[in-house]
Amino acid sequence: MPKSRIRKKADYTPPPSKQATTIKLTNRTWVAPVMLAMFLIGLAWIVVFYVTDGSLPIDALGNWNIVVGFGFIAAGFGVSTQWK
Repeated sequence: MPKSRIRKKADYTPPPSKQATTIKLTNRTWVAPVMLAMFLIGLAWIVVFYVTDGSLPIDALGNWNIVVGFGFIAAGFGVSTQWK
């Protein structure tokens, strides 16, 4: 029986190494203080509204003062998305 031909395999060459890419993070030191300020302003707005029986902070808004307070808190959550 005839011998089969031997196939030569190419030597193993590893894939090229990937270059490490640097990620440039911007300086966002303003985010945490603004976020906390929004949270505290919203909380204080709601607390003042309840403690003064609705006469403060803005009497003309009535119960919409609660919405304003929660609006400040929501804005704080919106700012928190910029935190890295």
